[in-house]
Amino acid sequence: MESVRAVLIDIDGVLTVSWEPLPGAVEGLRKIRESGLAVALVTNTTSRTRASIAGSLAKAGFPVAAEDILTAPAVTAAYVAEHFPRARCALLNSGDIEEDLGEVNVLGADDTDSVPDVVIVGGAGPEFGYAALNRAFGHLQRGARLVAMHRNLYWRTEDGLQLDAGAFLAGLEKAARTEAVVTGKPSKAFFASALARLGVGADEAVMVGDDIESDVLAAQAAGVTGVLVRTGKYLPETHRDASGTPDHVIDSFADLPALLRSWSAQE
Repeated sequence: MESVRAVLIDIDGVLTVSWEPLPGAVEGLRKIRESGLAVALVTNTTSRTRASIAGSLAKAGFPVAAEDILTAPAVTAAYVAEHFPRARCALLNSGDIEEDLGEVNVLGADDTDSVPDVVIVGGAGPEFGYAALNRAFGHLQRGARLVAMHRNLYWRTEDGLQLDAGAFLAGLEKAARTEAVVTGKPSKAFFASALARLGVGADEAVMVGDDIESDVLAAQAAGVTGVLVRTGKYLPETHRDASGTPDHVIDSFADLPALLRSWSAQE
C-alpha cells in the first residue's frame, strides 16, 4: 500500500458498544486526528441519523462532527435517487432516519392505498414483526424491487448479541425469489463513497472494523487495507471460519495509533 492518508472506522463494536466508549477508543481517535490523517466513520447503523450519532459520540468525548460520518441510510438515499427517481418506497426499519433519506419518497405507515415500487430494508427491531414482514413480502410478489441497507445478521449491545435485519432479509429473498441490492457495507459502492468523500485512493486508506466479512474483508476486496479488532461482535469462531484473512488483527481500536506509527517507521 501507499502511505496511509485516511482511516475508515466502523463505530458500533469498534469505538462504542451501546454508545458507550470502549476503553482507549476516545484517546485513540484523538491521536489519529492529531497525526493529520483524514477520518471517516463508516457505519451500517440504521436507527439514528448522522447528526444524532455525531452528537452522542461528541458527548462521549470523541472528536467528531456529522460531516465525518457516512451511514448506510445516506448511501441508500443516494442510490434510490439515482436508480429509482420518484419511486414510491416502503421502508422497513427500526428508528427514525427520515432526515438522512433526503428526497426519497417514503410512504407513511398508514398509507395502505399506494403500491410501493421499492421495498427498503434497514435495521431490525420491534418493527420487524410478522405483519410488517408479510406486507413487504406482498409488495415484492407484486413486483417491487428490494434494496437493503446491509446484511448484518447480528450486532453487539450491552445485553449481548442481538439479531439484525440480515436474518430477516434472507427469508424475504428466499420467499419472494428475488435478491436485494445492498447499499451499505459490504458493498464496494459504500467504500467507494467513503474514499471519494475523503479524496484518497483505496491504497492510501485503512478500514478498521469488528465484522470480519462486512467491514474488513469487504474493504480488502475494494483495495483498502483491512484491520480487524477483537472487540464488539468479534468471535474467534467467525475469525477462524471467515472467507479470507485480515491484513492485520489488533486487540482493540486503542492499539491502532501504534500500528500506524510502526508502518510510518518502516516507510
